[in-house]
Amino acid sequence: MSELRFVRLGFGEEAVDYREAWQKQREVHAARFEDTVPDTCLLLEHPPVYTAGRRTTEGERPLDGTPVVDVDRGGKITWHGPGQLVGYPILKLPRPVDVVAHVRRLEDALIRAAAAFGVETSRVEGRSGVWVLGDPVEDRPAPGGLSLDLDPRMRDEEFDPRMNGPEYAPSNAGQRREDRKLAAIGIRVAKGVTMHGFALNVNPDNTWFDRIVPCGIRDAGVTSLAYELGREITVAEVLPVVEKHLRDVLENAEPAPRPVEAALPPRTAAPA
Repeated sequence: MSELRFVRLGFGEEAVDYREAWQKQREVHAARFEDTVPDTCLLLEHPPVYTAGRRTTEGERPLDGTPVVDVDRGGKITWHGPGQLVGYPILKLPRPVDVVAHVRRLEDALIRAAAAFGVETSRVEGRSGVWVLGDPVEDRPAPGGLSLDLDPRMRDEEFDPRMNGPEYAPSNAGQRREDRKLAAIGIRVAKGVTMHGFALNVNPDNTWFDRIVPCGIRDAGVTSLAYELGREITVAEVLPVVEKHLRDVLENAEPAPRPVEAALPPRTAAPA
């Protein structure tokens, strides 16, 4: 892959409004398609905002009517805000695009970045993003003192953590020793060029996630580098480390087109 250019758009008091950053993505996307700019990764923080991917259902949005920005990426609803490092890698990939391979490369870079700070993370089968794995189910403390057999999440597919108190809140998954997401990934590919990207929780107020069903997942939660490390850590501290590992992974990758099965020959009718 070609050399990757990083553009730091704004952090802290200069955090970038989500819609403004979305428009910037469109501009860079168009330029990358025309080959007037190289592969580019926009890095920034957002003021607090909920964004909903195309698969978000009404039952996953804030109950109190908090505004949500509906976007054209994959995935479901999430939150962006202070203390979260957001990256939008806008890359030209060979067609037909292998979307899964692109997501795996982003996960790999973020897993390496977390490891640089001493936080062990992994993938979870069937769930995108970067995760801190919890204890085996039988070893976890049950919410509210319930036995696992009575934990409603184990027997009720429609269980709603937004309405059931802090013991089920996504932000408290670490206390429950459950799987918890450190970084979310949601992308879109148009004309062979990627948009959107990742959100790495560095030191945000994770209670923002308690007002939604993050990524549509009801039986796990969210975490941050600060929580896992048990100390303060800033986006400024993490930023160069993430850039390094994105560069290492993406520049050294050799993306291949998605394999396409050969078309079967047309069937001929049997003689009457």
